[in-house]
Amino acid sequence: MPERSGGFFTGKKKLEAENAELRAWIDRLGAMEAVQVSAMVRDLYEQQAELGKAIEDAGRRLMEVQRQIVLTEETALLQEVGVYEYRHPLTDAVAYKDRLAEIRSRIKAMARDGNAVVGATNWQVNGSLAEGRRMVRDFSKLMLRAYNAEADNCVRTMRPYKLQSAIDRLEKAVQLIVKLGKTMNIHVTVEYHRLRLLELELTADHLAKQEEEKERVRAQRERQREEEAARREFEREKARLRKEEAHYRAALSKVLANGDEGAVAELKAKLEEIGAAVSDVEAREANIRAGYVYVISNVGAFGDNVIKIGMTRRLEPEDRVRELGDASVPFKFDTHALIFSDDAVGLEARLHAALSERRVNKVNLRREFFHATPAEVRELLEKIAGQHLLEYRDLPEALEWRQSRRAGEETA
Repeated sequence: MPERSGGFFTGKKKLEAENAELRAWIDRLGAMEAVQVSAMVRDLYEQQAELGKAIEDAGRRLMEVQRQIVLTEETALLQEVGVYEYRHPLTDAVAYKDRLAEIRSRIKAMARDGNAVVGATNWQVNGSLAEGRRMVRDFSKLMLRAYNAEADNCVRTMRPYKLQSAIDRLEKAVQLIVKLGKTMNIHVTVEYHRLRLLELELTADHLAKQEEEKERVRAQRERQREEEAARREFEREKARLRKEEAHYRAALSKVLANGDEGAVAELKAKLEEIGAAVSDVEAREANIRAGYVYVISNVGAFGDNVIKIGMTRRLEPEDRVRELGDASVPFKFDTHALIFSDDAVGLEARLHAALSERRVNKVNLRREFFHATPAEVRELLEKIAGQHLLEYRDLPEALEWRQSRRAGEETA
């Protein structure tokens, strides 16, 4: 009860204070004449209007400053990046390099001949045109140095996704030189600025083409390594079969000498089987499109419902899967399906096409990862591969990942 009483009296005192303040305002207004009250209200409205106008002016100035600011922050630029489109699509990186060398030669020539930054020709200093021209020339050199420093920095730090930001920065540099050199009419010539913008575009294209070619070379080397591994495997298998064939031929010679017809028939059947196996390996080696298409996943590395669909010519396709699960990923891959086909290249392409909208990497099509469940891929395989399906597992074992999670939960 005392707390409630205290709260009541506190509220009462607050109301009394507000009431006294209101009475003071009423007394003040009552003491004024109507004209004074009207003038006071009008002043308040005018102050409100002026304040609103000041806020609008501040907003306009803020927008103007924001337009003048060039977005250069790496993270923001990366978030906006799309598929890079070439400004000058040439054949290869060498062509871009040659074109860049030509442009840079023209840039140097224009700067050397005084055609990069120009100014007024009738400027006088102490009534002397010669002194005026000297001053304009000196200031023009200073402005050119500043402009080239900005342009060179843009070229040096160029990344394809930074191109538009670099162009904006150079445009701002041109505008600033015009502003600072207004009294002497100093400005960057249109042709020189165009050449430096062209240099930026070609540099971005060159870097993009270089990365594209590097990725192509990496993929080609990977294919060559895979082909070489398959070739060695074929050679080892043929050598093993021929050694086994030689062993059985030696045994056949002995039993022929002994006249054991039953053993002879058995050894001849075995030799025919080995001969068929050798022919099969040689046929596989000759048919570069034959091989296994594999469907694998790595829950610990890529999460649920991400699968990889690839192709190998190895006699033992699991060797390729084990290689993919090397030290570059934290856990081994799980195999969901192995499909042998005389046209494994075509089968892989059909599966990729069917899942094209679900690609994880939609830019680099050599990355063969897709957002799909193993069950969805199995349905595709049943439609495409049919009876060639050797094995399939819907659920990944992911033993190391599950054991790691369990160990983490126990130590938490």
